Amino acid sequence: MRLKELFEGISYQGQLPQGEAELVTIDSRKVCPGAVFVCTRGGRFDGHDFAAGALENGAAAVVTDHPLGLEREVVVPDTRRAYALLCHNYFGNPAKKLKLVAVTGTNGKTTVTYLLKQILEYAGFRCGLIGTIRSEVDQMEIPAKFTTPEAWDLAALFARMVSAGCSHVLLEASSQALDQLRLYGLQFEVGLFTNLTRDHLDYHGTMENYYQAKRSLFDQTNAAVINLDDAWGRRLAAEIPPQRVMTCSVERDEADLTGKNLELRADGVQFEMVGKDFIQRIRFPMPGGYSAHNALVAAGGALLLGIDPATVARALTHSPGVRGRCEVLYSGKFTIICDYAHTGDGIEKVLSGLRPFVKGRLLALFGCAGQRDRAKRAPMAQAAMRYADLIVLTSDNPRAEDPYEILADVEPELKKGKIPYFVEVERRRAIRLALSLLQDQDVLVLCGKGHEDYQVIDGVTIYLDEHRIVADWLRQQGLAGSGQEKEQE
Repeated sequence: MRLKELFEGISYQGQLPQGEAELVTIDSRKVCPGAVFVCTRGGRFDGHDFAAGALENGAAAVVTDHPLGLEREVVVPDTRRAYALLCHNYFGNPAKKLKLVAVTGTNGKTTVTYLLKQILEYAGFRCGLIGTIRSEVDQMEIPAKFTTPEAWDLAALFARMVSAGCSHVLLEASSQALDQLRLYGLQFEVGLFTNLTRDHLDYHGTMENYYQAKRSLFDQTNAAVINLDDAWGRRLAAEIPPQRVMTCSVERDEADLTGKNLELRADGVQFEMVGKDFIQRIRFPMPGGYSAHNALVAAGGALLLGIDPATVARALTHSPGVRGRCEVLYSGKFTIICDYAHTGDGIEKVLSGLRPFVKGRLLALFGCAGQRDRAKRAPMAQAAMRYADLIVLTSDNPRAEDPYEILADVEPELKKGKIPYFVEVERRRAIRLALSLLQDQDVLVLCGKGHEDYQVIDGVTIYLDEHRIVADWLRQQGLAGSGQEKEQE
């Protein structure tokens, strides 16, 4: 692409260099002849320090936010914003040919995006999905590195989705991505807000900063769906022009979309979805009251996209659920559930949602992530102690932090309670320990990994799939086929 076309609509100083662009990147290691290197500032590096080297490696241009005195230098007011626009220009602005929908919040983003995709596909649309578990181009699956990719990867995915005939894209909008302007320049048909609880404060510093990052999404949306049962959601709803907002709730009658006569069951939730001029009965196959919130938020998004209430209700009732989100791995003599809960609020929601249906004991296995907000650890232990009859404390992703130090950080909280617990640093052994403790009618919840099939220890990513570990154990115990267990490929 000619540089003149690449920079169309972008404010810059001086004259553009002549030439063609083969790539747009913010990673100096990817610079090759014909690349446009955009100098952005991060927590550890400043891309401006690598601008001269990029030119030596054949860059067609370097984009800076202040003059460096280099040839083929293009100065813009904000390199992050320019990078996003350059990426979308390079791929021909495919996002403008799609209806974009973004979901943000601490918990529930993945579930809501998958539910929305299921509803839209049930209604006959082809969709793309970008999120934590993976990206999907219609039915083709692509591994995900980040919840919300950088602008180059986003634009490339949008282009593939257009080529595949997709009409809608469901996207998880993380707070870091919003803060880093990865979604800059995009306009969303609908933005959805699930909730806000303590998380990512190692990055944002304060809850207010965290909220403002989430809040920024709604400056780029034509309409919004907001969970009114969340205090931050009520604040958000008050800050957005009311004509652009659909509120939903299972607790507040003033919401535009409500869930009435909620019935919690071991295999899901049942409720009436009530709108201004309709009532639809939904039987949703994911347990826990929070599942009703997620289903309602997804339903609100589908309604704003023009899907009729009856179709929305049928799609949610026929939903297969979401991998790693309160997912039943086995149900027979006892029940084994896998969930992504990795915060105090997440553990609270999944365990409290299951507690009323447990006829035996409720066992909870969890670990705390390394190199993340340490203040999250005590609330996770406290939530487990409130609902579990037995706890197994283990590792999550320790990363470069000593896993034994993480356990030592959490165990004093467990010692304060009267709930029996075990500590096993190696997660695979911890899972097998928890499985060996199961008795008839017990329920075991494996918290933290969900869809993930890996663990990060001291900078090394190792294979660890809890679905596989459980399936192998069931076979060894002669229980495979004796209940309803997940098939493993």
